[in-house]
Formats: sequence, C-alpha cells, structure tokens
Amino acid sequence: MDSRSISSGDCRTQSDMWATSPSPHPLHLRRPPPPPFLVRRHNKRLDRIAASQDPLTALTRVLWGRALPPAQLVLAVRHGWTAAWQLLMRQLAPSDPSTGAFTRTPARFPAVAGEPSSRLHLYVGLPCPWAHRTLVVRALLGLEARLPVSVAVPGDDGAWSFTPGSPDRLYGKRKLREVYTLRSGGFEGRASVPMLWDAERREVVCNESIEIVKFLCGLVGDGAGGLDLWPPELRQDIDRWYGLIYPSINNGVYRCGFAQTQEAYDAAATELFGALDKLEAHLAGSRYLCGDRLTLADVCLFTTLIRFDLVYNTLFRCTRRKLAEYPSLHAYTRDIYQMPKVAETCDTEAIMAGYFKTLFPLNPGGIQPLPPATCDRESLLRPHGREALSSAADTPLEAAAVS
Repeated sequence: MDSRSISSGDCRTQSDMWATSPSPHPLHLRRPPPPPFLVRRHNKRLDRIAASQDPLTALTRVLWGRALPPAQLVLAVRHGWTAAWQLLMRQLAPSDPSTGAFTRTPARFPAVAGEPSSRLHLYVGLPCPWAHRTLVVRALLGLEARLPVSVAVPGDDGAWSFTPGSPDRLYGKRKLREVYTLRSGGFEGRASVPMLWDAERREVVCNESIEIVKFLCGLVGDGAGGLDLWPPELRQDIDRWYGLIYPSINNGVYRCGFAQTQEAYDAAATELFGALDKLEAHLAGSRYLCGDRLTLADVCLFTTLIRFDLVYNTLFRCTRRKLAEYPSLHAYTRDIYQMPKVAETCDTEAIMAGYFKTLFPLNPGGIQPLPPATCDRESLLRPHGREALSSAADTPLEAAAVS
C-alpha cells in the first residue's frame, strides 16, 4: 500500500487492514535432504567405527579426518595431563614445593632396634636397587640358609605384592603391607623394600637398606671365605665414600627422574655426572673404592651402576653419558658382577619391567625398550682386567669368575 491508495478513498489504516486480513499460514522451513553421496560417506564412517578394532582411532577420523586434532583439544589434553602428572608425582615422588626437587621419604624403621631373634626373614623386590644391596650381601656372605627371602613384585597399583610364582614364603600374604601390619603396634606409611622381619617377635627389624646390610655383616654365614664388607679399620673410608655415593648417585638418579622442574633436574644431573667423573678418575688407579678390598661402599655403588644403562639413562633422563662410556666404571661393574653368586642376584628382565611398566607417570604407555647390548650377560662377563690394579696377590674374592 502506498500514499496514493490511501488518498483515493480507502480510509483504513494499516492496522485495520492487517486486522481484517486473513491470518497468514505459518511458515515451515524444511532442511533439504543431504545429497545421497554425503549420506553414503557418513554411513561408511559410522561403519568403520563399528567394525574397527580401534574405535577411538576411527572416531577421531570421523571428527577431523586424517588431519591433526584441533588446537583446542590438544591444549586441553596437554593442560589436563600436566595437572594429572603433577598430582601423581607429588604423591608418588614427594618434592620440595619451592624448587620441585625430589625429596625421598625417610624409612619408617631406620635402625635395628633391640636384639633380633634368630628367626629372621628378608623381604625384597628385584627391581629395587636398595633391596638389591641386601641380596648381594646375603649372597657374598653365604647367608642363604640362615636368612630366607620372599620376593615381592610391583602390583598394578604400584604396591609391592605377592603372586603364586613369587609368594610370601612366611605367611602367604597377598600384599607386603599385610606383613607390615602384623606387628603389634600396627603400621602406617609406605610398605617398602627391603624389609628385615623378625618372625619370632612378629616385628620389623629395619627397612633402611644401609642399616640392614651393616647388620648382615655381623651374622656368620657359610662360605664367606673370611670376607668382611664392613671392617672396623675401613669404616671411616666406607662412610666417606657413601657420603658421596648416596646423595649424588644412588639417590641422584632418582632426583633426575623425579624432578618436577627444569632447574631441579639440571642441578641433579650436574651433581650426578660430576660424582661419576670423580669415581671414574679414582677407579682408574684403584680396584675398589677402598683399595684392594671390596666393601659395602662398592656394593651400594654397584646396584645403581648395574641399572644405569638399563633404566636410568633413558627413563630417568641421565643422558649425558652412558656407563659404557666410562671405561673404569664399566670394568669395575663387570668385576663385581663376575664375583661368585652376584650375577644370580641381577635379574635384567625384572629390573626393566619394574621401572618401565610400573612407573606410570614417567612412562604412561608402558612400553619396555630393548636392553642395551652392553647390559646383556655375555657383555658383562667380558674380561675386566682389573686384577692388575690389586697390590695384594690374593684377596677373599679372587675366586673363579661366573661362567
């Protein structure tokens, strides 16, 4: 309607006209059906999801094809994973909140208290370097008959557990924690290995590895051949070496692997390799740390070195140099490995599985790499040539090598 129609005698206003007009039909908008080829393409994608053995992969291809995931999804997953990783690490590997440096939880039973009975039982885990110390000392001192052992394995939840193939030989428990809780005072904290148990008193004797091996040195075993790993005249030297080995190397590899900031990792790695360089120089002219005699200091160093290229170099990011790149340290490790009964305490498969398949925050996929060639038995049995460094013609361990 325009002004001319109004002036020609039509006196209705626009509102009157709309009021008297019939109501318009409601407007129905219908989406046209998709072309048949799009329907077929969509159905084929859904069919791939249903038929695929990997539905998640098929679903992602439906959502964004073969391109990379959307940036928003990548960022969301990255931030979510980082937050979850930090939470897990704070629980599994406590750190200093101000620096992000790994701080080891003190042992719940750090010293041998009282006078243990003669019915002792040792609980260990094969992947654990701290427990490995006790197995090496037990073997070298011939304590197998006097000190029975139960071997726990890492469970899916990370707790030390027992299986039909590796049972608790004393009580038949399923978890190591259940053994700890048998003590009269109950138990709270981490059920760790190694743990020396008094079966007569039903009490934890000690679960601090260095104190356990010192205690074992006071027991009389069969076939030790006069070997004393903790001789009074060398105890100051042993403690001095241990003062370097424990914080910088034994715990140093864990400080690298469990560092939660770049600064904490850099500090730990620098200290670790500085200590290894110092030991390399010393062992170039000395068969063992305290001269011609194997001591507890050597045992404590050995159980970290035997794991270095297997685990720590890759999983814990101790990457500046491999042990095999230290001629003296590598030969020294082979020297101890070839001592009678020591090789039997070293389970390469258990060590690798215990780290790569158990430490979920460090290896979420659980993929276990192939062991380095320098870590296989054949390589470890190569001649070490370190006899030439001994000033004495015979030592208690100048026995036949492992064959």
